[in-house]
Amino acid sequence: MNLKLAVQLARPRHWIKNIVVLFPVVLSMRMGDGAAWGEAAWAVLAFCLACSGCYIFNDIFDREKDRLHPQKKTRPIAAGLVSLGGAGAEALVLLVLASLAIAYTNIATAAVLGVYVLLQLAYTLGLKHLILLDVICIALGFVLRAVAGALAIGVAVSPWLFVCTFTLCLFMGFCKRRCEANTLGQADQAGRHRPVLQGYTPELLTHLITLCAGVAVIGFLLYSTSPQTVERFGTTYLLYTLPVMVYAVFRFAMLSISGTYMDPTELIFRDRPFQLAVAVWVAAMICIVRWGHDLQPALARLVAG
Repeated sequence: MNLKLAVQLARPRHWIKNIVVLFPVVLSMRMGDGAAWGEAAWAVLAFCLACSGCYIFNDIFDREKDRLHPQKKTRPIAAGLVSLGGAGAEALVLLVLASLAIAYTNIATAAVLGVYVLLQLAYTLGLKHLILLDVICIALGFVLRAVAGALAIGVAVSPWLFVCTFTLCLFMGFCKRRCEANTLGQADQAGRHRPVLQGYTPELLTHLITLCAGVAVIGFLLYSTSPQTVERFGTTYLLYTLPVMVYAVFRFAMLSISGTYMDPTELIFRDRPFQLAVAVWVAAMICIVRWGHDLQPALARLVAG
């Protein structure tokens, strides 16, 4: 197997999902702490390697179904470009490298990575065929990433970290199913590729996306106005990033339901308005977390004087 195929098997484009591991560094107000970034970076690397290993195992088990998908049929295993033995060997090497990388953090973070890998294997072997539980597993995978980031830098895992990450990723998971249903068209074709799609009607997915989007937005609203958050950051300004967040969430839902993109990852990499909204929201969040406690009194004095 050549290097190009090995990289394709690893799906490095999906490593962007592991940016969630870095969230605790920002939200714990340790952006100026180089050691925290270093510890979190090891966790990110470990999750990138582990994710790739799990993706390969998933591709091995799904190779026949992937051949029925207009896009996934070009993946190296489905296309018959690599042997099952070679793909399995790469997956094991990636998981071993992930275990070596996570060893630079701590036991708690390593345990979370282990739980993540077990969850992904359970998903591959059966949970992805159970309606609702399949998307819950996807969302929990992101929660585990965020928890690992917190544990890697030695900060407490906030309940808000769980609530906001879980609800937002639950929303994105149902958007993923809607994209798949749009791409595959007829229910029988969708069911041959991913049996669980036979249980998801377009109407049900639209309802679930709408519900989860609302819960995610309300979750962030409650987080940004909670006494603990205001006390920690010394400002209420997080609340004022809500319009940008709402735009990003609603655009993600709109494009997923309309079938504009075949996959949420493609949406993230290609849709410029969504990218701009996320960039503005992230920049605003970082500025508020870093300087909000100084900015709010200064603006109050400016308005008063």
